[in-house]
Amino acid sequence: MSAPVDEMSNSTAAHQDPILELSGVRAGYGPIEVLHGVDLTVQPGAVVALLGPNGGGKTSTLKICSGILPVTGGEFRLAGRCVNGVDAATLAKLGVCTIPEGRGVFANLTVRENLWVATGTGTSLKDLEEVAYERFPILGKRRSQLAGSMSGGEQQMLALSRALGTAPTVLLLDELSMGLAPRVVTEMYDIVGGLAAEGLSILVAEQFARAVLPIATSAALMLQGRVVKTGNPADIDSELSTSYLGG
Repeated sequence: MSAPVDEMSNSTAAHQDPILELSGVRAGYGPIEVLHGVDLTVQPGAVVALLGPNGGGKTSTLKICSGILPVTGGEFRLAGRCVNGVDAATLAKLGVCTIPEGRGVFANLTVRENLWVATGTGTSLKDLEEVAYERFPILGKRRSQLAGSMSGGEQQMLALSRALGTAPTVLLLDELSMGLAPRVVTEMYDIVGGLAAEGLSILVAEQFARAVLPIATSAALMLQGRVVKTGNPADIDSELSTSYLGG
């Protein structure tokens, strides 16, 4: 680890450092390098859309940011501090929360039991339930229902509730639209936009760019393990090829 991270504050509004930053980051699986010098910045309160086709490196980038995949070159910084080598559990306690591709709920557990799993970060089940049921009343009605028996949208609400109940500073979303009907995708991104308006910083990897661009404050296009372009969502949108990013 390049720098100590204890006593790092979850609040970064008092200074101008990005809440999350990758600088020349390289990473891989065994001898195969999949990220080749990634530069990416998430400012406090921003929604950054990480776009690109499958295999471009989006999920690996989120794994770096969540502490699952180690950095082999460059720097991963959180609130201005280098956190190379910091594990996922520590990053979670520092306010980094991930909703992985496929939502990551436990299908054979009830809604309430799924929320209980998130108490490992130090938040009580009572507080988790209060946040979840206030934001998504349908989950309160489903609290004793197995998560796997709920709709895809309801499962995504549950995944978001587990994340929000831990009061994160940074929310990492991987392919939020996967497996959801277009109407539900729009509803979920409306919710994400509302979270950003409340001050949450969000990095979202999404293959179907036009699902997330309406709520994004900036966008980055990723191809073959590199961020090849960053900019205003409208500018990125005008250059997108629907042949590989989807309509």
